[in-house]
Amino acid sequence: MIEILEGLPDNVVGIVVTGRVTRKDGDRVLLPVIRRSLEWHYKLRLYYEIRSRYPGALWDDLTPGLTPAPLWERVAIVTDLAWIRYAVTALRLVIAGEVRVFAASQVPEGLAWITAPPLPRAQAKVEAGASVRNRRSRGLNLIKSSGGVDRSIAPAAQYLHDPH
Repeated sequence: MIEILEGLPDNVVGIVVTGRVTRKDGDRVLLPVIRRSLEWHYKLRLYYEIRSRYPGALWDDLTPGLTPAPLWERVAIVTDLAWIRYAVTALRLVIAGEVRVFAASQVPEGLAWITAPPLPRAQAKVEAGASVRNRRSRGLNLIKSSGGVDRSIAPAAQYLHDPH
């Protein structure tokens, strides 16, 4: 069963999954909410709380009627299921938006993150720089150049998510 969370900003689709989810649940409950949000927003955010051991339907089964598929700016997944946490961690590289997984005890943190306004570009760059500096201090993502100088590996700008 899919329950829609009310009271979230109109660019955030919040769902709580309990028991087994079917494609019929997705068509009847979830798709109208996503379509309504897409009328006003180009990018959506998804809060997805899983309260069952095996939700049943796959995401592909739940979104067949959406063409084009929505662009997810942020996705917050709340679960205590280890296999979902591992799957999301593995798939995080192919999901275009920001994805974070929260434990069931972190529901307030998940809701706060998914509803938070995006960081201004300058602040996001500063925080990203701090993240790189932290990795450098731990010795990760470093390569030795031919001159013997350590240099960090950074993705080319065209591969970064922010289109602006």
